[in-house]
Amino acid sequence: MEVIFLGTSEATPTAKRSQLAMLLKYKNENILIDCGEGTQRQFKIARISPMSITRILISHWHGDHILGLPGLLQTFTLNNYSKTLKIYGPKGTKRFMDLLLKIFIFKQRIKTEVHEINRDGKIIDAKDFYIEAYKMKHFIPCLAYRFIEKDKRRIDINFIKKLGMRPGPLLGKLQQGKSITFKGRRIRARDATKIKKGRKIAFIVDTLFNKNCIKVAKDTDLLVSESTFLESMHLDKAKERGHLTAKQAATIAKKARSKRLILIHLSQRYAKDPRPVLNEAKKVFKKSELAEDFMRIKL
Repeated sequence: MEVIFLGTSEATPTAKRSQLAMLLKYKNENILIDCGEGTQRQFKIARISPMSITRILISHWHGDHILGLPGLLQTFTLNNYSKTLKIYGPKGTKRFMDLLLKIFIFKQRIKTEVHEINRDGKIIDAKDFYIEAYKMKHFIPCLAYRFIEKDKRRIDINFIKKLGMRPGPLLGKLQQGKSITFKGRRIRARDATKIKKGRKIAFIVDTLFNKNCIKVAKDTDLLVSESTFLESMHLDKAKERGHLTAKQAATIAKKARSKRLILIHLSQRYAKDPRPVLNEAKKVFKKSELAEDFMRIKL
């Protein structure tokens, strides 16, 4: 599992930060969270093929979070993207996608599945993971996303060795959580296996502080959160523009018992020196870090 930060700026890009876009890589999935202006170029610089994208999660339809979509869709058509692109977003996403496809002239249309999210909770349930969406408090419909890897049952090798059991169908049943009989002895799955807890990642983008922030971030191994402003200097601007401060992002991480916080969506006013943003967050939550374009985090 890996998170790659392709863009970490707020509405206005800077010389060092592109508009927001993040890629979550997990097994055969490459999930793009938001697609700000210039995302395609960021893929090129990071030496990642955009053709590998399997799903796109859109937080909301403000331009700095979706202006890269038309170009990305054009690249898909020019390079014969063969998968069905699954797109998820808040209320209005189906209409906006339809308008986008009508405004721009594409060589051809790729296959798409557009899912419009109107309530909190599970939106994707795959074999090894599921994804939840939670409504945020912004000026337009906006979502935060929570990726949860499903727990896995692993064979306790030492226990099996003591029994003298070899690889075969019986081990498979144990791994499925079923009890078995071996050499006349009843073996319970809970005794012969261990549960490996799945990893959790949350992405909070563009919102005022609200109770759903804690829900989406609860017990995460990694919380990625917007921290557009310094509370010590620009709390009024944060409220006026519907954003979190660094202190608020850190407070969410602390209350939700997250293990690690990555700060994104920094205002251009801190472009020359973003350290005060990090320092403000660290006073509340020590395991805070500033995201940089092209930073990679493996879990």
